[in-house]
Amino acid sequence: MAEKTRYSDEELLEFKELIIAKLELAKKDYDQLMSVLMNRDGNGADDTSHTYKVMEEGYTTQSKEELTLLASRQQKFMKGLQAALVRIENKTYGICRVTGKLIPKERLRAVPHATLSIEAKESRDRK
Repeated sequence: MAEKTRYSDEELLEFKELIIAKLELAKKDYDQLMSVLMNRDGNGADDTSHTYKVMEEGYTTQSKEELTLLASRQQKFMKGLQAALVRIENKTYGICRVTGKLIPKERLRAVPHATLSIEAKESRDRK
């Protein structure tokens, strides 16, 4: 029996539904991060004493840097999921870009935006 070269349309539909659900959740998380970063809730220390503001300044800066990093990672994750949806439409989803073989379903369920098989990723990481 010949080795499968791509996932069936039914399998691609299953992955598409999984990715869309993850993308919706990722967008909600991103919106929450951005809301905190933009101080949309208005829970700042603007109406408190100057001394309190100075003491909190360092913490606030560090917190914003961490939130900015998290927002950046979330954006990258969302772009990866959107690219995976494009690959599904092109029927190239789940094909390792190094080996050309199918990435196992288990890996794609865990990391739906993966473009490398475990072997290709480990080989690349060793270099």
